[in-house]
Amino acid sequence: MSLHVFLYGAGVPSTLDSPPVPTLDASARTAPRRRTRVLALPEARWALLATAAFLLALPLHFADAPGWTYGPLYAIAYLAGGWEPALEGLRALRGKTLDVDLLMIVAALGAAAIGQVLDGALLIVIFATSGALEALATARTADSVRGLLDLAPATATRVTADGEESVPVSRLSVGDELLIRPGERIGADGRVLDGTSEADQATITGEPLPVLKTPGDEVFAGTLNGTGALRVRVERDPADSVIARIVTLVEKASRTKAPTQLFIEKVEQRYAVGVVAATLTVFAVPLAFGADLTGALLRAMTFMIVASPCAVVLATMPPLLSAIATAGRHGVLVKSALAMERLGEIGTAALDKTGTLTEGAPEVTAVRPATGSGLDEDALLALAAAAEHPSEHPLARAIVAAARNRDLRLAPARDFAAKPGHGVTATVDGRFVTVGRPDSGLDTDTGTDTGTGTDMDTDVEGGTVVRVERDGALVGTLVLADRPRADAAETAAGLTALTGTSPVLLTGDNPRAAAQVATATGITDVRASLLPEDKVTAVRELQRAGRKVLFVGDGVNDAPALAAAHAGVAMGRAGSDLALETADAVVVRDELAAIPAVVRLSRAARRLVVQNLLVAGMFITVLVLWDLLGHLPLPLGVAGHEGSTVLVGLNGLRLLRESAWRRPDGGRPRAL
Repeated sequence: MSLHVFLYGAGVPSTLDSPPVPTLDASARTAPRRRTRVLALPEARWALLATAAFLLALPLHFADAPGWTYGPLYAIAYLAGGWEPALEGLRALRGKTLDVDLLMIVAALGAAAIGQVLDGALLIVIFATSGALEALATARTADSVRGLLDLAPATATRVTADGEESVPVSRLSVGDELLIRPGERIGADGRVLDGTSEADQATITGEPLPVLKTPGDEVFAGTLNGTGALRVRVERDPADSVIARIVTLVEKASRTKAPTQLFIEKVEQRYAVGVVAATLTVFAVPLAFGADLTGALLRAMTFMIVASPCAVVLATMPPLLSAIATAGRHGVLVKSALAMERLGEIGTAALDKTGTLTEGAPEVTAVRPATGSGLDEDALLALAAAAEHPSEHPLARAIVAAARNRDLRLAPARDFAAKPGHGVTATVDGRFVTVGRPDSGLDTDTGTDTGTGTDMDTDVEGGTVVRVERDGALVGTLVLADRPRADAAETAAGLTALTGTSPVLLTGDNPRAAAQVATATGITDVRASLLPEDKVTAVRELQRAGRKVLFVGDGVNDAPALAAAHAGVAMGRAGSDLALETADAVVVRDELAAIPAVVRLSRAARRLVVQNLLVAGMFITVLVLWDLLGHLPLPLGVAGHEGSTVLVGLNGLRLLRESAWRRPDGGRPRAL
């Protein structure tokens, strides 16, 4: 049996002239949410019925009520929760394998046969619940992969000799010419023929800012067009687009991921065969030497009970579940016991840049009035923010936010105009103000590869330089950058200390932007300009070198690498649905320092698992030998069996203590 426990645009003109400014809502970056309802799964419905019947029977049993009051309820629990694992066990048996599914069902029935109905029902309920939660985890991951396809529009506007026509994206062919209006999603991978705009392609490359698109630049299906209109020639069949390949990569990586199991599951086949063979021997040998049938059956059932893997299962699960609960209190949702175990096995870490090591959004990092402008920092920032206030561009929003953070008054702007890729103009307090990029409004080095091939002015801080002019004269510049998170360097150092190797930075951003973040965080191995399949290749290269890789990311473009890695962690606040569902764990509050802390917690849980297995093994050995070599009274056997179960269970709960959570700096994040 698998022991997974899942805690867990408006209409616009069709011409290229004077397009309206669309609202680029952040929600447009992610696909519509499709979620399988829990009770839509038959496994969940059967598990709920079994659990409800068990919980109704329990108080009646302990109150010494007549057997007819709780007996039928126990029977319902056995049937509802046991029929499916019993069927799976029989199918495995027909395939000449014996697994713990069947052994547990036989042990539960054996317990009922000798009067231990409660023990058997509890085993059944545990089996049914874990199976239902595993089915839910599988369904939710499938939901998110299907939802990813919704990023690409269903139809596109194809330009023909007779005008324009709306066609399904699936009917597009290489060479078709498309019209992409402002605010629309691009329908196919292709190249710009005419027009200027900016595309938000964070879903593909993870770049934090929209990328300028001019004739000759490549565009990707599913990315969001900005304020300009584009004519695009289709260069890839829709079935072979980057977004379609991401879906294929996630599914393929999930299928081909090296099979790993909880520690105890690795020996379940041999253990199951051994217990069944030993039970039959304990029953048959005394009969062969003249023992009575009842005595031989009682001894065999006692053996089955004391040798059953209940204590061994609990030796594994409580430490891992306690670790999951403790991690959850501190903002890390670990989706399963298997995921918690994997986190402690990692040998190196690979980190995404935008939205993971960085905040994922531009911020004003410097305000520089020009000499002789007569403006100080606040006046320059207020002037730029007033002009940018009507704009929906991410840089404009960052400038306005910076002004508001300083409580600056913004004068009203009139005659506002925006030109894609150039900047904005407006009249502020009767003065003509231009806010744009250097070199007559052309693109500067933003830490984003625009594909223009032009070597623009750069800032020593590696950010985006914005030029502010008033009545044609330069009055100052602003610098905006996607800042590293405050705990990024601490996290990189913590992961280095845990794994013995420095993390690897894997990003779709350009080498200069990647190097800037790597320098700030102390990372030396940097791999930039990577498409989603390139990240998967990098992860697999590390794993072929003998390292178990932890990948940390947040975007749709990170999902294939999250699936391919030994363990994946997604940043929760801005993470895409696909990344959140594909990852083994989610950092709910985006607190990077929680990642090395949860790895430490996982390793502590693994140590407790080993301790518990030794204790459980010792109890089982003593009780089995007692039953074989002497006469173990059934009540004493049950007491010893249950006592060992309780002991290892309590030992595993030690990780619920607050002291179990430690950050790299020795501090503890506040609990949720």
